[in-house]
Amino acid sequence: MFTIDRRRLIQSSAALSAGSIFGIPLDIAAQSAKGGVLVIGGTQAPRHLNPAVQSGSASMSPGAQIFASPILMDKNWKPQPYLAERWTLSPDNRSVTLHLRKDAVFHDGKPVTAEDVKFSIETIRDNHPFKSMYGTVNAVTISDPHTAVVRLSEPHPALLLAMSTSLTPIIPKHIYGDGTDVKIHPRNASPVGSGPFRLVEFKQGQHVIMQRFDRFFLPGQPNLDRVILRLFKDTGSLLLAFERGELDLLQSLSDAREIERVRKVPAVQVIKGAAPAIGPLVWLAFNTKSPKLADKRVRQAINFAIDKKHIIDILLGGINVRSTGPIASGSPFYSAEVERYDLNLAKAAQLLDAAGLKPGANGVRLSLNLDAVPGVGDMRTIQEYLKPSLVKAGIEINLRYSPDFPSWARRVSTHDFDLTLDSVNNWGDPVIGVHRTWLSSNIRPGVVWSNTQSYSNPKVDEWLTAAGQEMNLLKRKELYKQFQKTVVDDCPVAFLFEQTYYGIAQGKVANPPAGIWGHVEVILDTAIKA
Repeated sequence: MFTIDRRRLIQSSAALSAGSIFGIPLDIAAQSAKGGVLVIGGTQAPRHLNPAVQSGSASMSPGAQIFASPILMDKNWKPQPYLAERWTLSPDNRSVTLHLRKDAVFHDGKPVTAEDVKFSIETIRDNHPFKSMYGTVNAVTISDPHTAVVRLSEPHPALLLAMSTSLTPIIPKHIYGDGTDVKIHPRNASPVGSGPFRLVEFKQGQHVIMQRFDRFFLPGQPNLDRVILRLFKDTGSLLLAFERGELDLLQSLSDAREIERVRKVPAVQVIKGAAPAIGPLVWLAFNTKSPKLADKRVRQAINFAIDKKHIIDILLGGINVRSTGPIASGSPFYSAEVERYDLNLAKAAQLLDAAGLKPGANGVRLSLNLDAVPGVGDMRTIQEYLKPSLVKAGIEINLRYSPDFPSWARRVSTHDFDLTLDSVNNWGDPVIGVHRTWLSSNIRPGVVWSNTQSYSNPKVDEWLTAAGQEMNLLKRKELYKQFQKTVVDDCPVAFLFEQTYYGIAQGKVANPPAGIWGHVEVILDTAIKA
């Protein structure tokens, strides 16, 4: 029978009180566990734990453990039963009938019913930043307590994918349906779910502690007794904790230096290409509503002034690949027939001249603020590189640093920025993760990872709307091809590179998460070796 290693307990609790680990008394933390305690390290701090109204891995990672979704996607991208034991698509692709398990209960013992599915999907439709994910849902109707029918105004080619993992957490109506605005509901910080782990404690910016739910509907799962997410201000302290054995698993790394560093840990497991469905793109976003950046020639000039090859090969160690547009190259909808914006300072100068931005006596044509997502080494490196790099084109850069993720998110979501470095994910299908960034209907002040660039093009809106309803693969590809070419020309962002995620686990971790969603996947089969 497994018990937590005493050395690890001492290390883990060293920075905290002598008699506790993350606030849990040592005698409780050291109790016998079916599969052990998994300690995960990360730098992205969630504002709350309800992914029904919040995108991003910060909320989605713990959310996938606390909440169950209707289905799961296996490693071959095939839908598998989860809360829904089976489902039926209508012949016209305008509805899907979900047949729910009858033994699923929430962590407070209340049964999971079709009413909860209806409430959850309609809540996500009305509040989630990914507006296009459920934008075609007219309603969810109930046939009986365990049968819900999702009805669509148009066919939805990514509907089953959207119903997986923390993209569609089923939240309890008896808690969230009390009339309080779900986006600011107090229970977002102390949620009740029906997933494999129940919340024990959430201390913002510090940790999330989750305990195995003994009434979970899948027999014998999860293997782990407890999952603890520890949060760090920076990757330096994160990696040090992993090297000391205080962490078992790192949320996906993408920095070559960090990966090389953890490879030196004895028996470490390094998994290349973790989370293939996420499709992360790193880009420099422009505030297109800023008078300084409203002219696309200025944005194009900045794009031409950036040496992407140097960033990828020299600054980041050559482990990532170049991105050229809003859809990741691994997608069947990717098109390379776009302007690449290779380094061309002469072209940049021509565009700035044409836009009326002549160099002053000091050679400066334009001064801009540059932000970046905090706590990510790659972002800080690129941010500091761009300051001397862009001055060659007469662009003066003022670096702004945010103390934490919520501070950056507030600044960007309220459009209080000129330029910002960001990582935005494709989320498996363009309907889910791409449309949200480019549809003009998704310009939503106060919401991060929506259309925060304030980009608007009626033709793009038209193509995306059509592609989001088209079930024919070839027709969808053609629509997305036109979309990519136009967005790249309009240049609301400068596409830099596609991140390659690496999963990192200590040698004692058995079956580390390896699903298509990577670090935002539900943890069921993982255990700690005795």
